[in-house]
Amino acid sequence: MNSSLTRKNFLSLIGTGIFPTFFGNIAFADNSNRDILIYVFLRGGCDALNFLPPLSGEDRKVYEEERPNLKISLTGSDALIPLDSRFGLHPSAKPLAELFQEKKLAFVHAAGLTANTRSHFEAQSLVELGTPDKKTTGSGWIARYLETIDANGDGYLPAVSLGGLNPASLLSFSHALSLNDPKRMNLVGDKSIQGAQRAALKSMYRSKNSWLHKAGQSALNALDLVESRDPNTDLIRPGIEYPKGEIGNRLKILSQLLKMGLGIQIATVDMGGWDTHKYQGVGTEGTYAKQVEQLSSALHALYSDLNDSTPNAISKKVTIVVMTEFGRRLRENANRGTDHGHGGMMMILGDHVRGGKVYGKWPGLHTDQLYERADLAVSTDFRQVLTEVIIKRLKNNRIATIFPSYSNYSALNLIDSI
Repeated sequence: MNSSLTRKNFLSLIGTGIFPTFFGNIAFADNSNRDILIYVFLRGGCDALNFLPPLSGEDRKVYEEERPNLKISLTGSDALIPLDSRFGLHPSAKPLAELFQEKKLAFVHAAGLTANTRSHFEAQSLVELGTPDKKTTGSGWIARYLETIDANGDGYLPAVSLGGLNPASLLSFSHALSLNDPKRMNLVGDKSIQGAQRAALKSMYRSKNSWLHKAGQSALNALDLVESRDPNTDLIRPGIEYPKGEIGNRLKILSQLLKMGLGIQIATVDMGGWDTHKYQGVGTEGTYAKQVEQLSSALHALYSDLNDSTPNAISKKVTIVVMTEFGRRLRENANRGTDHGHGGMMMILGDHVRGGKVYGKWPGLHTDQLYERADLAVSTDFRQVLTEVIIKRLKNNRIATIFPSYSNYSALNLIDSI
């Protein structure tokens, strides 16, 4: 095989988004005593105040005054869905309301990043690094978690990322796989010679120990692993329909990967499009409502797909955490949108979640209660929610390593321990 063909095939593998490191024989990971964590990141700054609007009292009055055009109504076909005496849910989130009523889903309001920033790039980085007080951390919080459990990727996939390149939360972890579709993981060119191509590539990449050669071995071993589980077999449960679009496609692929038995322990999923500066929309109409509907339907489909009502249903081993980098301003802007804010919200979904409840201390919407007199304050550090999941479901107490600057943890009691 000449070097030109070698480079071409290696670059074709890179194009599929494969960047794991695998050595050894294919085998299931020993993660029987831990949940699988699915970490969904809403990029762009999801508007928490229209996702979970105040339902009554003085805060409702303030909300309506500050959002005369964008407020979610209390009545009519576009009315919010009451969750408790304090908060309602966006009318486009009916699938989530169903999970909430079944006590599989919990919300944490006024949750998020405590650092003072309204920059998308900076806020996302600080959240994913897990060190809000330090911008130059050399590893992501998920990477540090995986290192604490010695997830070396030996013959299995400890971490996968759907949505482009691996996020900063996986920074420094070399055994993660980033992909868009397992069915498209293959070498390019004539199929009749792909076996010989693969053998030649493996031999060449084993010949040296440079980063390029290691990456080549990684890509080829990942290809072997996924192919061993027959990625062309449709494993989606009959009757389950994922919404068309970015988040629906990604969660559908994730379901397929989980059912393939690849030993996945953490999956990250991105959903963009939450930066609603202009024409955010009213009620069930507009950009924001479409985003909420897509997310809600996709999460409901994933949970239903993994829950086959058997004792060994994958849903019993999965915890889903959803968050964003920050919320939006309380006051709508002149373009019928909302600008970058501070406090947001988080969602936790799973069979062991103490759902049907909105958690967190509500800071209030009066001017003197707002962050910098403009934004919903953060009363629950996002690390508090993640720490509870890590300790109770991932069976890991090494929080000082995973979140090195976080202290004084106390549980919100939003999830049961294994």
